[in-house]
Amino acid sequence: MTTTVPGGPLSGLLVADFSRILAGPYATMLLADLGAEVVKVEGPGGDDTRTWAPPVREGVSTYYLGVNRNKRSVALDLKDPDDVAAARELARRADVVVENFKPGGLARFGLDYDSVAATNPAVVYASISGFGSGPGGRALPGYDLIVQAISGLMSLTGDPQGDPYRAGVAVFDVMAGLHATIGVLSALNLRHETGRGQHVEVNLLASAMSGLVNQTSAFVAGGVVPFRMGNSHPSLFPYEPLPCSDGDLIITAGNDGQFRKLCEVLGLPELAADPRFLRNEDRTANRDELRPLLVERLRTRTKMEWFRDIIGAGVPCGPINTVDQGIAFAEEVGLDPVVTVGEGADAMPSIRNPIRFSDTAATYRLPPPRVDEHGEEIRRWLAAPEESP
Repeated sequence: MTTTVPGGPLSGLLVADFSRILAGPYATMLLADLGAEVVKVEGPGGDDTRTWAPPVREGVSTYYLGVNRNKRSVALDLKDPDDVAAARELARRADVVVENFKPGGLARFGLDYDSVAATNPAVVYASISGFGSGPGGRALPGYDLIVQAISGLMSLTGDPQGDPYRAGVAVFDVMAGLHATIGVLSALNLRHETGRGQHVEVNLLASAMSGLVNQTSAFVAGGVVPFRMGNSHPSLFPYEPLPCSDGDLIITAGNDGQFRKLCEVLGLPELAADPRFLRNEDRTANRDELRPLLVERLRTRTKMEWFRDIIGAGVPCGPINTVDQGIAFAEEVGLDPVVTVGEGADAMPSIRNPIRFSDTAATYRLPPPRVDEHGEEIRRWLAAPEESP
């Protein structure tokens, strides 16, 4: 029997969120879901993503809504001395500061790491940038699409005979947000021993170099420059969409045992014993010979008929869904992907935090805030003796 601990594993932590757009807000939302108190500091015009529309929900961009729940908003104009003083006081009280200004951009306000740490040596201060704080990258603005292009990802995405394509989501913003979260939690863990915080730096390009995993490793460890292969995998086959009678089915036989099972369920056991296809290296080298043999059999039935049988045989596969179908599938397998945040007129659906704990569940306390929705109470708290907001 387990006992749920109210408030989440990060309950009691105060996060001052000076970030905007995606990487920083995603990181701070994850921290907030796990119990941290997050104060979102916005300029008078609010986070840029508030206007990134369509689509919208009740006039607010769903982009903004997707990464800003469980936060309180205060609008501070850093051109105003009183607001700068409030921002500094917030940073002085915070356990964690997250920002994604250009490197050095907060120094003129006394909100850079060195300035904050001078009055708050226990602070864990996370900076997220596009290309790092070094002399070559600090001046470069960093949007995910630019990093997808510069990192090489786009050279790997799309039809081999067509143009490079971006991924359908800001993958490196999300990766950088996750890396920032890992960095913050690691620094907090060390703080338990030392009592001191530290500066955590994450940038999109470094996240891309790490996140390209086998593709960057192919070059640095193997001297091979990867190239665009459409939906094919450079090191595995079958590991791609294959056509059935009514559409494509993704089939991923990731090892020799799975390939043998696939051949059995397709009624082609002889393929598993064929020297051309015996091992993964053989199948990858001879994919042009193997693919038509698989497709000929797959075209005899629908993708969902094959899906049920192939999955039943223990071989990973799946249909190519739209986003709504993907959410429906997550519901079917018991992941409960949609949660309701807020109550009454403010209640709205949101995607569940993907981390599950046995004792300290994520919580969904506050819907994404309006600009300066909590400004009055936060300013009043900052002006009063120190206590939780």
